[in-house]
Amino acid sequence: MHEELIKSFRDRIKISESELESIKKHFIPKKIKKRQFVLNAGDRCEYLTFVEKGLLRSFSDDKDGNEHVLQFALEGSWISDMGSFFSGEVATYNIEALESSELLLLTKQRMNELMETVPQVQRYFLDLMEKNIITLHRRINAVQSLSAEEVYLKVMEVSPELMNRASQQHLASYMGITPETLSRVRKQVSTRK
Repeated sequence: MHEELIKSFRDRIKISESELESIKKHFIPKKIKKRQFVLNAGDRCEYLTFVEKGLLRSFSDDKDGNEHVLQFALEGSWISDMGSFFSGEVATYNIEALESSELLLLTKQRMNELMETVPQVQRYFLDLMEKNIITLHRRINAVQSLSAEEVYLKVMEVSPELMNRASQQHLASYMGITPETLSRVRKQVSTRK
């Protein structure tokens, strides 16, 4: 069950087989069903979650009950409420499975133990954090400065698989547009091909 995790580590750092075995022992495997929540806003986020199989989303609700999707996590991706995980404060995001999923969970304590046991894992997590920050900044910039069509094309370019696996409502929320606008943009883009 650790194939995607091993690939993720090997893609970022040099690591031996024995170190990979040590890494695997720090994770807690968990299978969840579609629509099951990994985290509810208001709870404390106790895990960094790695997706071996499936699709998850993190989102918040505004005062009017509208959902705002922050992130999707496909196979090989991490998802968490980082603010809650690192600070110990309550989570502001929900994390829900959009498909039945196989996950690997890592507690803060086990993460620290892992970084002590296999020091190059620190480089792995630093690389993940750097990429996460860059991706988040690019997404904020795109939503604030690009047209709906440009945002759609960016998401298509970066994650075409997501376009077929997430619902139109969730994709629209992620892009900062209405489902109707997304439908119109999809139609415009498909007629030009």
